[in-house]
Amino acid sequence: MKKIIYSAVSVSMFLFIACSGNKEKAQEKIISSEEVKAESKKANDFFDRVFDAAVDRDPMRQSILGIKKDYDKWTDITDENAQKELEIVKINLDSLHSNFKLDALDEQTKVSYKLFEKECNNRIDNFKWRFHDYPVNQMGGLQTDVPTFLVNVHLVAIKQDAEAYISRLNGIKTLFDQLIVNLKIREEKNIIPPQFVFPYVINDCKNIISGAPFEKGKPNCALLEDFTKKVNDLKDASDVDKKQLIENANNALLKSVKPAYEKLMMYWNELAKKATADDGAWKLTDGSAFYDAALKLTTTTDMTADEIHELGLKEVARIHTEMKEIMKKVHFKNDNLSDFFDFMRTDKQFYFQNTAEGKEAYRVKAVKIIDDMKKELDKLFLTKPKADIVVLPVESFREKSAGGAFYEEPAIDGSRPGRYYINLYNMDDQAIYQMEALAYHEGVPGHHMQIAIAQELKGIPKFRMHGGNTAYVEGWALYSELVPKEIGFYQDPYSDFGRLAMELFRAARLVVDTGIHRKKWTREQALAYFKENTPNPEGDNKKEIERYIIWPSQATGYKIGMNKILELRENAKKNLGNKFDIREFHDVVLTSGPLPMDILEEVVNSWVEKKSKII
Repeated sequence: MKKIIYSAVSVSMFLFIACSGNKEKAQEKIISSEEVKAESKKANDFFDRVFDAAVDRDPMRQSILGIKKDYDKWTDITDENAQKELEIVKINLDSLHSNFKLDALDEQTKVSYKLFEKECNNRIDNFKWRFHDYPVNQMGGLQTDVPTFLVNVHLVAIKQDAEAYISRLNGIKTLFDQLIVNLKIREEKNIIPPQFVFPYVINDCKNIISGAPFEKGKPNCALLEDFTKKVNDLKDASDVDKKQLIENANNALLKSVKPAYEKLMMYWNELAKKATADDGAWKLTDGSAFYDAALKLTTTTDMTADEIHELGLKEVARIHTEMKEIMKKVHFKNDNLSDFFDFMRTDKQFYFQNTAEGKEAYRVKAVKIIDDMKKELDKLFLTKPKADIVVLPVESFREKSAGGAFYEEPAIDGSRPGRYYINLYNMDDQAIYQMEALAYHEGVPGHHMQIAIAQELKGIPKFRMHGGNTAYVEGWALYSELVPKEIGFYQDPYSDFGRLAMELFRAARLVVDTGIHRKKWTREQALAYFKENTPNPEGDNKKEIERYIIWPSQATGYKIGMNKILELRENAKKNLGNKFDIREFHDVVLTSGPLPMDILEEVVNSWVEKKSKII
């Protein structure tokens, strides 16, 4: 999973679905190559101006991209600002249609035109759903995103950076006030998280304001520990300066951070009294229409909830059949898949000990898996990322509620590597036999390859380098779990079973997500389905289901995206025969930036057509 730590703006602002755009009529006159080149440059300049202006209005996005312009500020998350942003989107869409003709652009810029148009239409059409989400939940929200952002994104290279960090600490109070207003708007609309979410969030908040300076005599809290380390490493600050900076940070933590978290917790505890045990999107006003829009966003297809549910059932059955072949290879005592699942869940050989040593052993093994894969990339890729990747455990302040594993992108200036986070809170939830597939998914050749390559692309506008949709981003990562097998990895049959188990989990998600949000399944029904049909530990299943509940549709993008990439690959193989080169195919998929499935199909088919004509 690609973990997006920037969640200050409602996720509905980032919906990216296929919409019917204006279609330009073919021009009657012949357009010269010089005119095409000039018009394409003009369009790309426009796309970059729009992207740069949006980043310039967004301090948190600036920091994520490694830009220090507004390093002391937080992004404005008020609805008033959201409405201003919407008006800018409308103006930009009008400018696109008024100033550029699709037929006068080169092929790559035509793709950019279509993507830009879709994104604008999406923002406009889906603005009505901006409150149909849970901006504070167990998977994220400002209560954990703020400290995570400061620890992992806000680098301190010079004294001025430390002062900006303190300014951001002081600004948390205002930021959380904006958040509470947004939560109250949702409360008025009866958009309230399910009951199970509330204890997680309270626990997260308490973790942040535990330790010094909030509690005398205790070890430093996570933020003070981070700030102190960063300040002590400064080269341009004297000891006196460092002492003063740390004292100022202490004051900000006590006068801004603590009151902000206490105010959020006070409101959150009152809101909990209105929460119900109903979990699905169906419970929301116009919930059915919202879920349809969310599915379209996630899959970038027109598949209905029922079609997705049925696809999931078929894929689960297919993968079960492949798993039974693994059972024969390891000479399991019988042919009962359920018994084999129990064996894989409970046998101690498949899990590291739940100790500091066991957790470090997991991390070291994960690093080796990625390093070994890096050595084989020339067999699969023409383009490889310059940015490095590191493997880190999820921080203690959020490990209890965070997901099992996720990836965070590198800074574009090279100051921050890509990060593969693994949650080692409970080692019984991290099976050794799934380590290979998980590292390929989150690291190489999965999220890190796709996202870092996109950020480093030349010749395409910035919004394509830094955009994304779930079907493409997660579909590629799931496809990346399979590709290593095709070049000889997964030699251990149990590890190959782990690969199948992870694909099975994504297939089961199609069933469970649609079950919860369209068919009104309870959490108990969802848990029972996972237990019967997957080998995953109960704790893992519980976290996954809770994730689907607060992110309707998100989990459906993985399998649908993977299936589409495989379909495009097989069609290319069929049409190109011995001209097909897996490295070239991967280059086509990765070097246009993340694309919706329909446009990805156009790009791949165009490559196939051109290559087939080469003698």
